[in-house]
Amino acid sequence: MTEHTLRAFDDEIVELRGLISEMGGRAESAIEKAMEALTRHDLDLAGTIIADDKKIDELEIAVERLAVQILTLRAPMADDMRETVAALKIAGVIERIGDYAKNIAKRVPQISRSSKIEALSVLPAMAQMASEMLHDVLNAFAARDWEAAVDVVSRDRAVDDFYNSIFRTLLTFMMENPATIGEAAHLLFIAKNLERIGDHATNVAEMVYFAAKGEYMADRERGDTGEL
Repeated sequence: MTEHTLRAFDDEIVELRGLISEMGGRAESAIEKAMEALTRHDLDLAGTIIADDKKIDELEIAVERLAVQILTLRAPMADDMRETVAALKIAGVIERIGDYAKNIAKRVPQISRSSKIEALSVLPAMAQMASEMLHDVLNAFAARDWEAAVDVVSRDRAVDDFYNSIFRTLLTFMMENPATIGEAAHLLFIAKNLERIGDHATNVAEMVYFAAKGEYMADRERGDTGEL
């Protein structure tokens, strides 16, 4: 590559990282606002979250176009190739996370303002854990920090445990209070969406690891002992 071409390539990589960062920031904000809308029963805020999801979709398209441009015109090698491919995949994951936040917002009208279901009060803590995983893994991508990516993966089990606890609590509540089954089921779906956000953050972490090291994350680094 000529000096001019190298400069243009560097600019495109910086732009690509910026688009991923903006997507991630919007997804994090959507999660936070969705939980605020849920706990405050704020239908207007829920509607805003649903409408704003289009911007995340638009950013995903921008990432795809730029990544394809880099791959076809710049023919990047080694680290740059892996980072570009990782950005392309990560954009799709973030778009899905935005959809989960949107799905939570769509269920806000189904939860009564006076709901007494205990799980409603603990869902924000679960959402914060999942959102922090997303935040940290995107920082890891920007810094090419594979160790930080491994740390994010290790935290997914805590989110899973949170979901399992809420699942058991809601199941018991529905059995004891059949009249609330519909509302409790919506809360269960919300908890599942948050659990999936944690899973997707883990998927991004594995992409970051591969982009940084050129190899796949081993089971021992995921915290998988192989036990059932």
